[in-house]
Amino acid sequence: MDQVLRRLPKAANENVLVDFATSDDAGVYRLSPECALIQTVDFLTPIVDDPYCFGAIAAANALSDVYAMGGRPVTALSIVAYPGKGDPGVLGQILEGGAAKMAEAGCAVVGGHSISDEGVKFGYAVTGVAHPDRIWRNSGAQPGDSLWFTKRIGTGIISTALKRGMAELSYVADCVDSMLTLNRQAAEALEGLCVHGCTDITGFGMLGHAREMALGSEATIEIEAHRVPLLPGALAYARAGAKPGGLENNREFASGDVAFGEAIANELEMLLYDPQTSGGLLIALPEGDGRAFEKRFPRAVRVGRVVERGEKAVQVI
Repeated sequence: MDQVLRRLPKAANENVLVDFATSDDAGVYRLSPECALIQTVDFLTPIVDDPYCFGAIAAANALSDVYAMGGRPVTALSIVAYPGKGDPGVLGQILEGGAAKMAEAGCAVVGGHSISDEGVKFGYAVTGVAHPDRIWRNSGAQPGDSLWFTKRIGTGIISTALKRGMAELSYVADCVDSMLTLNRQAAEALEGLCVHGCTDITGFGMLGHAREMALGSEATIEIEAHRVPLLPGALAYARAGAKPGGLENNREFASGDVAFGEAIANELEMLLYDPQTSGGLLIALPEGDGRAFEKRFPRAVRVGRVVERGEKAVQVI
């Protein structure tokens, strides 16, 4: 996909403030000097057994891109693929879970589209709003910035362990709770601070999204591996070989721009490539603003810094 997008022409429109050129989380279109639209779309195959919970996770995951751009979600359109002979009650629970999470975010579901498909897929196209001068991009990180992360990683590996029948229920519960948590509070805690760069960690994993931030910013992202917060059980399941299919794809995609220091265990490397669902925000802030953010949002963890561009886009130490 990265190679395909590079060949597409950019939109010749001065009101398009953000498009796909820097692999950002959403597109941004300026409506007026005071208002810009943020538009994104995301949908998933089932990641948990409970249909209501699956719908809510899919909603949180789709909303996350708007929060990562500094926006407020306002409307959403549902996207549904469901077997024609499937149980309508299960479909109803998926839609109810998604609607409840959208309501929590203050985002109105105004319609959608569905198709008959043997594979279940669900998600949303979400529209948000923000001031055109206060859009957060993934491409503005500056040397000297501190790097902060707002959730724990490991959802892909724990979900794989669940599918293989090897996951403890308490660990699954922690993972689900993380995926259900909106990035709304973290984004609100950043209001008024100098956000140089922001992205949410989802399908490309910590290193894939850090790579995009580094390349877009023409800097190097330095990640302190042992400071990255992990979900309970994630390290053990990585050691046990619970590897999601997307993990190797992420490694193949990003590894050419990533350098690892000595003594980084293989299972920790796996977790840094692990594809996340409804993951946290990765934020580049000046030192003073980073300390202010930590006070406002104590769950945030400093995981590294931004330095002058070196040989690799991402350095894991």
